[in-house]
Amino acid sequence: MTLAVLIVYSVLIVALGLWVGRRVRTTDSFFVAGRGLGPILVFSTMFAANIGAGSTVGAAGLGYDAGLSGTWWVGSAGIGTLLLAFWVGPRIWRVARDYDLHTAGDFLEHRYGKEVRATIAILLWLGSLAILAGQLIALAWVLDVVAGVPKAAGCLIGAVVMTAYFAAGGLLSSAWVNLVQVVLMVVGPLVALPWAVAEAGGWAAVVAAAPASSPGTAGYFDPWGGSATWTLLALLVPAFIVSPGLLQKVYGARDERAVRIGVGWCGFALLAFAPLFPVLGMVARAFDPNLANGELALPMVLTAGVPLWLGSLGLAAVVSAQLSSADAVLFMLSTSLSKDLYKRFVRPNADDLQVLRVARAAALGGGMLGVALAIALPSVIASLSIFYSLLGVSLFVPVVAGLESRRIGTPEALAAIAGGVLVLVAATFAPWRDWLEPSGWIAAVSPTTWGLVGSALVFGLAFAVRSGRSRRA
Repeated sequence: MTLAVLIVYSVLIVALGLWVGRRVRTTDSFFVAGRGLGPILVFSTMFAANIGAGSTVGAAGLGYDAGLSGTWWVGSAGIGTLLLAFWVGPRIWRVARDYDLHTAGDFLEHRYGKEVRATIAILLWLGSLAILAGQLIALAWVLDVVAGVPKAAGCLIGAVVMTAYFAAGGLLSSAWVNLVQVVLMVVGPLVALPWAVAEAGGWAAVVAAAPASSPGTAGYFDPWGGSATWTLLALLVPAFIVSPGLLQKVYGARDERAVRIGVGWCGFALLAFAPLFPVLGMVARAFDPNLANGELALPMVLTAGVPLWLGSLGLAAVVSAQLSSADAVLFMLSTSLSKDLYKRFVRPNADDLQVLRVARAAALGGGMLGVALAIALPSVIASLSIFYSLLGVSLFVPVVAGLESRRIGTPEALAAIAGGVLVLVAATFAPWRDWLEPSGWIAAVSPTTWGLVGSALVFGLAFAVRSGRSRRA
């Protein structure tokens, strides 16, 4: 029955996306929904994009392994979203309206030049495939638990569903499908949680099942008790302020009020939502404390810990979360390739219909590449971390600096991107931190934090050098 419910649900959302997509005939509709989204649709499409594989399957896996500190996967997204709502979002919406911008690359070229646009477009394609893979892995885990579907087949099924409805209508299709998905994402888990706790034997049974290893049972129930808390904040807060997929959804708002209200509601909703899936992961320990893969905790508790009808509702909510985030990634991939690369560099004279065809083809191609990467990567969190790290260290400083000052130029932006990425790679793969200070604070700081610091420092150095040359001239 559960598999049948998921199949029927998938068919219905594809049908809705295709129906809405009939109205999409221009890139303006496909990329920014005609700049006509009100607060409710802005909220739903932002919230649905933010609640994905990491926020559900990944956060439940963190809860299963590390306890309440897993709250900060979604909590960090909530903080970043609030900063987007009341700081970056309204300002970049005005720029997008005044200069008819459709993508984050449009803003970067408007502000810095085509070199920065091309650099970020290439980096985003590499990073976005990783986050798309994360959504597909999460879908595969659900289908594995529900019906024993192999990982490769589960990833392919998920790619077919999400690509079908997104390629039809872009942001406009996604916004309406996301509205349906949000209802399921909120109702399903909220109803499932108290039922699962009761089936596990009550909260006392959940406490008794907590791991006794460091930082101990008390730390397991402390949202600040995990060693990864500050790592998650550094990884996710900047990324959710400047994510191109989210910025382009901001472009689709009809006015600044819709940005502040819709995105602001989303930020507060994410903070309220943050503990839900980690707690479900903790409850899963009372049913099976020996899962080999913590990311199976959520689908397991929704099949073993609640009645069939409720488990089906909960799993439909999880599938909604993966699909909604996946279509946000396809949004980034398709608009980046069609507008930032094809239209800007390959065929500048391409008409609107040609760009729209390339955007849809890019969505199909991105979906297939995402399947290949999902099969190769081991887990949801591993794949998502690649994207968020790359996104934060390459985009945060150029976007924020470009909004704050007109004195910043192309050299500073390129320096910030190169510095952030190089420091991130060095901090991630080089053994120098362990050699220098195996147990000290240098080794404890996350590679993403080092990348952000490196981006800011190189940016400041480039600005100082150029300012000095200008004064001497």
